[in-house]
Amino acid sequence: MNLIEEIKQLKAERNAVILAHNYVRPELQEIADFTGDSLELSIKAKNVKAETIVFCGVRFMAETAKLLSPDSVVLLPNPDAGCPMADMAAADAVAAYRAAHPEAFLVAYVNTTADVKAHVDLCCTSGNAEKIIAELPENQEILFLPDRNLGGNMNRKLDRKMDLWPGCCPTHDHVTPEMIAEARAAHPGAKVLVHPECAPEVVAAADEALSTGGILKFVRESFDKAFIIGTESGILHRLRKENPGKEFYPLQPEMICPDMKKITLENVRDCLKNMAPRIELPEEILREAVKPIEAMIARS
Repeated sequence: MNLIEEIKQLKAERNAVILAHNYVRPELQEIADFTGDSLELSIKAKNVKAETIVFCGVRFMAETAKLLSPDSVVLLPNPDAGCPMADMAAADAVAAYRAAHPEAFLVAYVNTTADVKAHVDLCCTSGNAEKIIAELPENQEILFLPDRNLGGNMNRKLDRKMDLWPGCCPTHDHVTPEMIAEARAAHPGAKVLVHPECAPEVVAAADEALSTGGILKFVRESFDKAFIIGTESGILHRLRKENPGKEFYPLQPEMICPDMKKITLENVRDCLKNMAPRIELPEEILREAVKPIEAMIARS
């Protein structure tokens, strides 16, 4: 029995669903039941009511799946797959900000730990941040965390003055407008699509700033034939698979998130075999951290 057949057999035995984020290794996307954005995947897992959820992504994503499916066993195949941006906002620091600014409304990007979500009022994704923030009162004091770039892009687009937590995604934060100019010169006429985790000046230099789901949709519906993709390179596999008549160029070859590449097929087999490592959250966190996610879903 080869590795993929072994995974399929174990998946059936465990009544499991395998989720793969758009950034993980291509071979993981190929064996997944669902591929997509982190929250999109967690909602799908909740709807299929699987006994076991294998989340091929990073830890905060698996935690979100656990929050939405508390009765399911949630497995993170490689426990070392974390998120530097999520780690830039510690729960005790967020709690201290809340205590010092009792009138502030705290909006957290889903790229935060469950411990942090338990201290905020509302969550958002890169795809719905504009809608979520636009609906908040104009005079409301807001802290946006942890991504200063996504928050800065929303401030610029919506003419807001949200306070911004000093966090970022290292993979997206290193992109510069000069890189976009070089890519346009190398691929004349190609549309430049970047992620809103890039800095505001990068977003201003691009044609579109979209979530991973937004990039997939834009390309699918576009009559353009060539695209420069300014986000983690894992998405190129799905873009090329779903759009065989179109050309895709990475904005930078080194747009790779090391954590997104930590999970392997062997990890998936082993976690299904051992039913570990599991995502375990205290009851208080399960109860409190799901509230801002549910509030977001209700508004979306």
